[in-house]
Amino acid sequence: MPPAMPDDLDLWAAHSQLSGEDLVTVDFLLPTGIYIQMDVPREATIQHIKLLLWKQAQSYPLFPSLGEMEGHMFECVNQAAVHEELEDETRRLCDVRPFCPMLKLVTRNCGRAERLLDSKIGVLIGKGLHELDALQDQEVKDFRSKMFRISEEKMQRVQLMTWSEWLQACFSPQLEPGVHHAISVSLCVCVCCVDDNVLSLQDTASLKVWPSTSPSELMEQALRKWLTTHGPEEEGRQAEQYVLRVSDKLEFLCGDHPLIQYKYIKACLQAKECPHLTLVQVSSVQAMFEKEISAIGAVVNRKSSNPPLPLPPKRRGPSVSYTLSLCRVCLSRSPYYGEPLVVVVPPPQVQVRAGLFHGTELLCKPVVSSESSGRSEHVWNRTLEFDITVSDLPRMARLCFAVYAVMDKVKKQKSTKNAHINKYQTIRKAGKVHYPVAWVNTMVFDYKGQLKTGDIILHSWSSFPDELEEMLNPIGTIQTNPYTENSTALHIHLPDYNPHPILFPPFDKILEKAAEIAGSSDCSTMSRGGKKFHIELKEIMERDPLSQLCENEKDLIWTLRYDCMENFPQSLPKLLLSVKWSKHEDMAQLQALLQIWPKLSPRDALELLDFNYPDQYVREYAVGCLRDMSDEELSQYLLQLVQVLRYEPYYDCALTRFLLNRAQCNRNIGHFLFWHLRSEMHMPAVSVQFSLILEAYCRGSIPHIEVLKKQVEALSKLKSVNELIKLGTIKNARSKTKEAMLTKEAMMTCLRQSGYTETLSDLHSPLNPSVLLSGINVEKCRYMDSKMKPLWIVYNNKLLGGDTLGIIFKNGDDLRQDMLTLQILRLMDLLWKEANLDLRIVPYGCLATGDRSGLIEVVSSADTIANIQLTSSNVAAAAAFNKDALLNWLKEKNSGDALEKAIEEFTLSCAGYCVATYVLGIGDRHSDNIMVRSTGQLFHIDFGHILGNFKSKFGIKRERVPFILTHDFIHVIQQGKTGNTEKFGSFRNYCEQAYLILRRNGNLFITLFALMLTAGLPELTSVKDIQYLKVIGRFTWDSLALGKTDDEALKQFRQKFDEALRESWTTKVNWMAHNVVKDNRS
Repeated sequence: MPPAMPDDLDLWAAHSQLSGEDLVTVDFLLPTGIYIQMDVPREATIQHIKLLLWKQAQSYPLFPSLGEMEGHMFECVNQAAVHEELEDETRRLCDVRPFCPMLKLVTRNCGRAERLLDSKIGVLIGKGLHELDALQDQEVKDFRSKMFRISEEKMQRVQLMTWSEWLQACFSPQLEPGVHHAISVSLCVCVCCVDDNVLSLQDTASLKVWPSTSPSELMEQALRKWLTTHGPEEEGRQAEQYVLRVSDKLEFLCGDHPLIQYKYIKACLQAKECPHLTLVQVSSVQAMFEKEISAIGAVVNRKSSNPPLPLPPKRRGPSVSYTLSLCRVCLSRSPYYGEPLVVVVPPPQVQVRAGLFHGTELLCKPVVSSESSGRSEHVWNRTLEFDITVSDLPRMARLCFAVYAVMDKVKKQKSTKNAHINKYQTIRKAGKVHYPVAWVNTMVFDYKGQLKTGDIILHSWSSFPDELEEMLNPIGTIQTNPYTENSTALHIHLPDYNPHPILFPPFDKILEKAAEIAGSSDCSTMSRGGKKFHIELKEIMERDPLSQLCENEKDLIWTLRYDCMENFPQSLPKLLLSVKWSKHEDMAQLQALLQIWPKLSPRDALELLDFNYPDQYVREYAVGCLRDMSDEELSQYLLQLVQVLRYEPYYDCALTRFLLNRAQCNRNIGHFLFWHLRSEMHMPAVSVQFSLILEAYCRGSIPHIEVLKKQVEALSKLKSVNELIKLGTIKNARSKTKEAMLTKEAMMTCLRQSGYTETLSDLHSPLNPSVLLSGINVEKCRYMDSKMKPLWIVYNNKLLGGDTLGIIFKNGDDLRQDMLTLQILRLMDLLWKEANLDLRIVPYGCLATGDRSGLIEVVSSADTIANIQLTSSNVAAAAAFNKDALLNWLKEKNSGDALEKAIEEFTLSCAGYCVATYVLGIGDRHSDNIMVRSTGQLFHIDFGHILGNFKSKFGIKRERVPFILTHDFIHVIQQGKTGNTEKFGSFRNYCEQAYLILRRNGNLFITLFALMLTAGLPELTSVKDIQYLKVIGRFTWDSLALGKTDDEALKQFRQKFDEALRESWTTKVNWMAHNVVKDNRS
């Protein structure tokens, strides 16, 4: 049964609630040994159910033995078959969803506030904290202990804050980076006042102010105007009694910055719109503050214990070869084992390959075991010796294993059964083929820096990436497979080299070694290179991050490392790739050089967090550079920073602490950090790591727990509604009309239920936490007619009466690729604006919230090109060729000066998306994936195909043009005048400017995609996918290295521009076919 379809026996599913059965029979087990069966409302809270049980239990024996009701709580087994304590009694029974309708009443232990907090955190992050308690892992225990102390100290500091400091931290304004020059144009601002949470239309004023005006000056002007218009009754109002807030968002204009520096004001000015601001009473803000402080005080009222344990004495590793004993391998079900065989053949031979890696660099030659035969268990008891001494092992060295079957080469079969195996086969020698069976990695040193020894069982993984290094997977996780019953188990023994534990040298010892080497070496090694070498070095340093370095080039870089530091500080990544990490002397010199290396810009430092740079001190240096990021810039790159947490081998690291600190200091960052982590909790390789970070965040942001909990509960309800619709469409698949009517009616009935109404109301939008959603406008809600039946949910904006917001909830689609593409579009928009080019991009909100589920923002007042064309024509096939349809639609929506502005908006946005889709290789651009707002802004949606992965039919690619530029677009740009070459020339100039700006930032884009390689996105799985950005000359850093100038790159882009225009008829044919298919389905 598909995961999305609820079981008909599920008592808690939405369709069960629509059957009219408001009560459910629950078995109660009391601590006195008494058993009670009782019908209770499925929508009731746990607290209400306990009250009903207490009244019923009075008529049963031993009732006086129970004692006080508050001294007890319920336990159950949840849907994940995990024991759960129901400490949070505000939850509803239908939201708890016990596996069976059975609740056990138990005596509550002391420390209820702490237990309640633990329960809420467990529900919030999707993993009970008792599961973390049960892990027999000292690293987990140490990390939780440290984070507990840090979080408690953070909450104690919050308790000492003033309300204004708290407001700045929780609702800090979004500021534009950089220094803003004076703008001579006055700014029209609409300001209203809210007293005691009541908005009066009379308290609204339109003011003309200079962009350099501060918020406090603006408030004083507004109050003076109200005093003039309303008379003496306004005399009591003082500016100090209010704070300024964006009218439709929970975003305050804190601080005393010029208005133009606030992102909201700047966006309104660029769009030529009037900013709407609201004066909010300080007393209402103080009430919010006091509520959060009381929530903290209920938990943070104790002293922490358990001081950190002293570290053992440190000892250097001996100069002996690193070895391990390969004991045996127990194979799980695989393509070679456990499958029924038609022909009896001898079982394959099995071998194990092992390699030592530092990042993707092999530290020495891999070692291979002998072949072993058998069906399920293979035993070697042999020693594998590596050609490297223990003293030369770098701190972040990892030991990588691959188990593979050795089989005789056979003729190619026509059958496609087990075709996925052929993808990974590697012929090693004549007549033999090697098939990977499993892989697993482990660190050589533990989290304390101690060399691992003794017997270790490694439960391996069976899914392989597209690229393998010597059949090994060094980029893979160092976590073992938690599903031990169905995984291949590798038993190894790591020998003891010393009677005492061997620890990696402390940092001061490393620097002492570097000083010793520098004192004994010839000074000429540090001399500067000649002019010839300098030219060669410059050419190497200008290459893009994907370019490979040959050994001679690495030697040159290492020899001229001081030249690199002085002349090319941004070349640090290439220097790190040139270090011989298998020599502790070189490693020590690198660490010493790193101490005097100039600080990189945050954008340049991002590359150092890639998997290729695993060294602990390098990553700490990179994080140090990131500390210069503003909150807005950090938010821009947060998606990548969360993904590179996968590269961190230990839970306690500089990047984790940096993200937690910034998230707990800025609630907007904390919101998205939570969801980026929470959405991947289902992935076994990161489940423990991400749950630890989430727990630490929640403990350091206690007031934020209830806000996030409300969102998690709302998304659970939407998922339930979506599953109801899918079930209804399957049952009524024969009659489409009947299906639509019955399913729509069931959806409406479900959304009107009290349990759904309360859960889905009064919450912060997960897409934008500054937006408050008051309640669902049920009549406007619907589901979309696509395979996964996305929900179209319409909300009322709580802060702006009468305004509505649309949100699409998807369940069954992976939104992470869309989220990445929209993030890159947002970055492009930022880079263009930094160069004073605003191309009116619409990077709408998109957020993955779970396993193949998430939310998409509905852009208001917009329609698809397909709908606009079909509305203007009675024949679907002819609609795509009507070049007047789009311009006529804009004329209907705008008139006079508004039409001219709309055409300008269309021109700018069309230029932006032409360049962006060309650069990113975005495919599947049919007329339902391109939309236009009534204000003229064009934008693209649905990014299921990126980086040149274009759709094809019968082996022929559908996309035959570099980007979409049809004649009806040109018709709008030229204002309907065929000979309007001036407007078309401006459009072309916008495209060329945009392309050159992105070209200058090519390294940044390549880095951002590289940091996402392990995310598991369908079309970003290997470096080959990123090569698309440079192979066809999109970003010409590679071409620059060959001497290509801006003029030459621009000439190439102009050729692509002309090609897109010349071949636009093929786009119209594709759109015609799409319209016909769409018309037949409707």
